[in-house]
Amino acid sequence: MGSLSTMIRDVVAIDPPAPALEFEKIWLSWADLAQQASEIGVLLDRLHLPQGARVAVLLRNRPAMVAALLSLLMSERCLATLNAAAPDDKLTQDLGQVGAPVILGLSEDWARPGLIDAAAGAYATCIAIDGASRILHDGDPDRVVAPAAPGIAIEMLSSGTTGAPKRIPLPARNFEKALLSAASYEKGRDEGAPMRLRGGVSLVTAPMAHIAGITGVMNNLLAGRKICLLEKFSVEGFRDAVARHRPKVAGAPPSALRMILDANVPAEDLSSLVAYRTGTAPLDPDLADAFYEKYGIPVLQNYGATEFAGGAAGWTLDDFKAHWKAKRGSVGRLNRNTEARTVDPETRDVLAAGNVGLLEIRAPNIGNGTDWVRTTDLAIVDADGFLYIKGRADNAIIRGGFKVLPDDVVKALQEHPAVLEAAVVGLPDRRLGAVPAAAYIVRSGAVAPAEDEMKAWLREQLMPYQVPAVIRAVDELPRTPSMKVSLPALKDMLSDGHV
Repeated sequence: MGSLSTMIRDVVAIDPPAPALEFEKIWLSWADLAQQASEIGVLLDRLHLPQGARVAVLLRNRPAMVAALLSLLMSERCLATLNAAAPDDKLTQDLGQVGAPVILGLSEDWARPGLIDAAAGAYATCIAIDGASRILHDGDPDRVVAPAAPGIAIEMLSSGTTGAPKRIPLPARNFEKALLSAASYEKGRDEGAPMRLRGGVSLVTAPMAHIAGITGVMNNLLAGRKICLLEKFSVEGFRDAVARHRPKVAGAPPSALRMILDANVPAEDLSSLVAYRTGTAPLDPDLADAFYEKYGIPVLQNYGATEFAGGAAGWTLDDFKAHWKAKRGSVGRLNRNTEARTVDPETRDVLAAGNVGLLEIRAPNIGNGTDWVRTTDLAIVDADGFLYIKGRADNAIIRGGFKVLPDDVVKALQEHPAVLEAAVVGLPDRRLGAVPAAAYIVRSGAVAPAEDEMKAWLREQLMPYQVPAVIRAVDELPRTPSMKVSLPALKDMLSDGHV
């Protein structure tokens, strides 16, 4: 971790008065970030928190959180993430369970009902870090039973897309290797290259409560690149930031692509972009083609996971130009120093290239760096190293003995002219064991067909057992902070009256 700490200190010291971070059209300099990070560090030192101590942070996309991230990484303490965008009752539960002796947050979050009480009940010290860092409640660190986390850079609370969120420890060495690996793809950022500040502004819309937000911030800061930080994605906020800062590359989840297209954002507002990067959720290649046809901007998907501390595969602009037609539907080529294979879900036998199976990954920044790490994704790895994700094995719906993969049903639904975005989950069924159920957002200007009409249309696209038993038009799909569809929340939404 020492080299990452050194890199942060080196880039901050290049030109302290230079602009570093814009939030709500107000700029902070490198010196501003360094000063805020230092104030947090001094306060943690006074509390006698050693290296490896776990410090929980109520994360939002705010400048104070960037300073907290830098402070913890430079002092080699462990950042235990908490999602400040969660509802009050969920957040109070997380505060009581995180087991950190110190919790950092914004004053506005500490003012929410029950939060300080929940932290105090877990003997944590509560600190507000907006403005001058200050203690709001003195805890009792000797009574905090959770251990420290030496060697762990980040303890990431997963997004809970498919179930209850869990804490995933990211070793400092893996996080550092992931950041260095990402840097190796950028000109002038080879290992050993001197740190320097760069022109241009990068947009960060991914939530810092998610690994994509943290790596988005860190990759840009270590590159010496200015950041425009958006609290959350919105079409207008994204359009305004791109139009003002004229970045060459920007991105957000596939759902944001649909929102941009549906809003008919003028092409001239996005004309600076040479590529749009996306991840965190499956990308429909038809959506990528529609975006390219309208704006002439290639959509470059990547594939990763919280456990990987970043990406394992992705599209480059050169690969898109050379291989998109032949490899359409792939999440891109495996990253440098990354290996992947598939195994039979039942026998665990390794499969030949081109066969669907459970995906296993091996890379220096994953696990112990030498063993294969098994995922729950069904995938194909072709002979050229391109990766295709075919769904999640743990999401398969067994309907009366027939296997239904939700992604197949989602794709069919999104081919309907009235559908902007769809999602599918399995609901318990007394007779069949489980049945698929679907919700979808209606495209602007379209009219939602009756449920029977939609089912009849789907019967022409799918096998009978794949057609959802429930299909509902909704204003919004429930989402996690990273804008993935929350399947547990969707299941609750669709389960009314179905048994």
